[in-house]
Amino acid sequence: MKKYLNLFDFSQKVDYKTEILSGLTVAMALIPEAVAFAFIAGLSPLTGLYAAFMMGLVTSIFGGRPGMISGATGAVAVVLVTLAASHGVEYIFATVIVAGLLQVAAGTLRMGKLIRLVPQPVIFGFVNGLAIIIFMSQLDQFKGADGNWLTGQTLYILLALVGLTMLIIWGLPKITKVVPASLTAILTVFGLVTLLGIDTKTVGDLASIKGGFPPFHIPAVPFTFETLQIIFPYAAVVAGVGLIESLLTLNIVDEITETRGRGNKEAVAQGTANILSGLFSGMGGCAMIGQSLINISSGARARLSGIVASVMLLVFIMFGSNLIEQVPMAALTGLMIMVSIGTFEWASLKTFTKMPKSDVFLMVLVTLVTAVLHNLALAVLIGVILAALFFAWDNAKRIRARKFVDDTGVKHYEMFGPLFFGSITAFNEKFDVLNDPEEVVIDFAESRVVDMSAIEALNKITERYLKVGKKVHLKHLSPDCRKLIEKADSIIDVNVMEDPTYKLAVDKI
Repeated sequence: MKKYLNLFDFSQKVDYKTEILSGLTVAMALIPEAVAFAFIAGLSPLTGLYAAFMMGLVTSIFGGRPGMISGATGAVAVVLVTLAASHGVEYIFATVIVAGLLQVAAGTLRMGKLIRLVPQPVIFGFVNGLAIIIFMSQLDQFKGADGNWLTGQTLYILLALVGLTMLIIWGLPKITKVVPASLTAILTVFGLVTLLGIDTKTVGDLASIKGGFPPFHIPAVPFTFETLQIIFPYAAVVAGVGLIESLLTLNIVDEITETRGRGNKEAVAQGTANILSGLFSGMGGCAMIGQSLINISSGARARLSGIVASVMLLVFIMFGSNLIEQVPMAALTGLMIMVSIGTFEWASLKTFTKMPKSDVFLMVLVTLVTAVLHNLALAVLIGVILAALFFAWDNAKRIRARKFVDDTGVKHYEMFGPLFFGSITAFNEKFDVLNDPEEVVIDFAESRVVDMSAIEALNKITERYLKVGKKVHLKHLSPDCRKLIEKADSIIDVNVMEDPTYKLAVDKI
């Protein structure tokens, strides 16, 4: 009979065995990732490992998405590499602290809901591009120290071990789910290599991971405005990249688990983790979709798995480095390739003939930008901007007008579609000012005045009528539209006809 305990989250049951074994698997998978990302940023391996420990521990305890794993990431490393080269590691620590403060502020101001602005095609593109990045990053394991591709027996051994790892991860869940398939695969390959004395690349070939407890360290930088000018641009990008990647990962885990995380709480936790990471000699980071998927696919659903992963990572660094450095990279490579296969949204390929062309274009573009530039934040930002432009273009074409003259000789223009900056040209073309009667009614029962560009359009059309001595009435304006016009009463002078009260849907979340 399984024993359960509510740990840190009294609404979430914790299966000890599943959570601990999953956390152990994630801890081993975190090591080569953290070391590799530290190298990308031009920092020491321990800087990445300390960041992985601190980020993972703090966000697992206080984050808004149980089961999600955070650590040192490539997205953050890419941002910091230039600063590390020009000013050194102390400025990196200071930058990470400032980035954390910005993230805490974003969460406190409840800006996590802005992730709703990311459309589904952009999320598909982000996930697919990330899957390609994960896969491509594993290809380095098939190269020698000279950068050339492996050949002969060395290559065949590596392929066999990688294939065995993938086979176990794929096949074991079909037989039993008592133990995590990922951990079983790593231990099986480790045991096979050790018993048979197979010569293959290990974690220790990357770098030594031996170290102590992360030392508390206030960044040795001048506390001046000039220093802030140097680090703030990097900190702002790190904060933005971290929040985007973390909140998108949160959404993906939400979909898999059919539960709902708390974006603002996660933003505060990410910020707190980055502040502590900078104070404890870490390079900072954010949520890791690859490790999060390893954790979730192993059955973990609560906070305990992330806590175990972080603590065990520190144990490996302090006490078990000699053992962990002997783990074959082939096992971790096979694991990450399976993660990339599971990360890719294969269902998105079936939508190519069903989705609008603009959505397909967005998805492909974001995938390519993510995969080629390795800049997740830039890819998402481009996707959101283009999605907004496509949306504006589509809605600009939807403005229509039904015209008729009533029994009293008043001409009515019944508008359909939103009136905003993109549709004002089409709106102006609907009116026949010179040939219209003396009195005109513009009815917005099926339309809405959205922005100040729309107010200016109303001003210009009324001016055209006033110049020829004709009167204009605006009818069926919703309260928010009236408020816009009241604020712009110095710009527009029209007769707003009295209407019933219309209530608007308001987001109270």
